[in-house]
Amino acid sequence: MITVDDLSVTFHSAGREFRAVQNVSFAVAPGETFGIVGESGSGKSTILRAIAGLVPSESKRLEVNGKTAAGRRSRADRRMLQFVFQDPYASLHPRQTVDDILREPLEIHHEGDIDARVTKAIADVGLLPIHRFRYPHQLSGGQRQRVAIARALILEPPILLLDEPTSALDVSVQAEILNLLAKLRQSYSLTSILVSHDLAVVAHLCNRIAIMQLGRLVEIISAADLRSGNVTADYTRQLIAASRGFTRAPA
Repeated sequence: MITVDDLSVTFHSAGREFRAVQNVSFAVAPGETFGIVGESGSGKSTILRAIAGLVPSESKRLEVNGKTAAGRRSRADRRMLQFVFQDPYASLHPRQTVDDILREPLEIHHEGDIDARVTKAIADVGLLPIHRFRYPHQLSGGQRQRVAIARALILEPPILLLDEPTSALDVSVQAEILNLLAKLRQSYSLTSILVSHDLAVVAHLCNRIAIMQLGRLVEIISAADLRSGNVTADYTRQLIAASRGFTRAPA
């Protein structure tokens, strides 16, 4: 469903050049949830933005659903692939109600039966009818992220890109959103890429995981290998050790 071959992303500022992503390659099968994990600044979110066409990139091959991704994406291209951002409060328009937010994609793409589809989208993400005409500031963080997920899915795209979708939420709410995403993956037959710095999150949702460091792909492992620690790269071992916390030395 997604093929990335030798992807690089370079940013220019004040006459300087910064290589955020360097020569990354991977493929995501239909129906798979593929994880990308690494520390802050490793380039994982930049890869998602390159796939979505939100930042300029270079590659030998970048294909979405069997078609080469053009530098300037068409409306059909953008409909096929939807994005859920890290901070739901920042990604939702503060002066639009939930109804406005969910109607907008349908109106842009000239869809019919808007009221029924908005009602279904709200129910699919576990919100109540009373939330429909509320503004983002009247919702909790978890409810806002449910609205963001509903907006991404309302056009029924085959591909969902998730950029740290739970990191801005409380731990208890994180579990609810992860379980929701797992449920929606089945009901919508989604292919997904999930970016996170949390190994437990990617191990819960993903079939395979790419480990990123300083813009480079270190290795690709299965979720089972991540849980068992069966990895080859020292950096991956360091990430696993860090995720398990530390033991305080006796006084």
